[in-house]
Amino acid sequence: MKSPAFWTMGGPAASLLSPLGVITRQITARRVKKPGFFAGIPVYCAGNATVGGSGKTILALDLLGRLPGRPFALTRGFRGRFAGPILVNPAHHTARDVGDEALLLAAAAPTIVSRDRAAGARLALAEGATAIVMDDGLQNPGLAKTVSFLVIDGGFGFGNSLLLPAGPLREPVAAAAGRCQAAVLIGADTTNAAAALPKNLPILRATLTPVCSQKLAQTPVIAFAGIGRPEKFFASVTELGAHLAAQIAYPDHHTYTQSDATRLLTLAARHHAQLVTTTKDHIKLPPSLRDATLPITVLLNWADQAALEGILRQGPGGRCPPGPPAKAEGP
Repeated sequence: MKSPAFWTMGGPAASLLSPLGVITRQITARRVKKPGFFAGIPVYCAGNATVGGSGKTILALDLLGRLPGRPFALTRGFRGRFAGPILVNPAHHTARDVGDEALLLAAAAPTIVSRDRAAGARLALAEGATAIVMDDGLQNPGLAKTVSFLVIDGGFGFGNSLLLPAGPLREPVAAAAGRCQAAVLIGADTTNAAAALPKNLPILRATLTPVCSQKLAQTPVIAFAGIGRPEKFFASVTELGAHLAAQIAYPDHHTYTQSDATRLLTLAARHHAQLVTTTKDHIKLPPSLRDATLPITVLLNWADQAALEGILRQGPGGRCPPGPPAKAEGP
């Protein structure tokens, strides 16, 4: 689904729906008060205050790449058919099984899909995990977190700053930030989102760096993506020096069909252009389209890596908060 325009701009619809935000606030506040399972190993959460894409998976991938030992990714498997807990097998599972983010994470580290985060953590422990990185789950209390990051897309911020359904917020910004050890602000803060954060919350700033296996400078390309803010991807393509012959935005988490493949391949032939897409989209493409499409990886470029490393050592000392000892077979 594409988020409604009033989530960004406000307007009569947002004003009309805003009283319903009280219900959203109350439901989330009650939910996050529930105690969570203590895994006994560090648990890092890449979460946000809004619905939709903000860069959580990109941050999770970055963390998985820098943590020592054998870190595991944990995700609910959005739009996948398996409730879990299940260890993702990229050679066997598809996006229909476990969701696109799970496949992307599994290419970087062992990944578990589980709607019950505590059950997922127990499976990770049984598989020898030394740390857990949660992709989303800030509002899910099932698993106690060592360090939580509030991920913010600098180009979107907090939208119109209203709670669902009048705006994109899952809970008030202050409430979400109050359970985090740092905010991760990705890209230029064009919406002044930093001003809405508590003054004592560290803000880690990062930019997106696109990477492609082939040089695209001056190359005519057709860029397509089914992510929360496809315009970010299109900007990354132009940053690589490519000439955008066409750009096509699909709904977030779009399932690509053979009809999509035929349309895109025909368009590429007509323009004598190279097809490019995100790594998250690439893993879901029909074989004929996947073979003809270059994936573009996006990496985080940190303004202050030392500050990030310092946050990762919190807990304190990189340990989980005090709590009952973890059990491998149940709480």
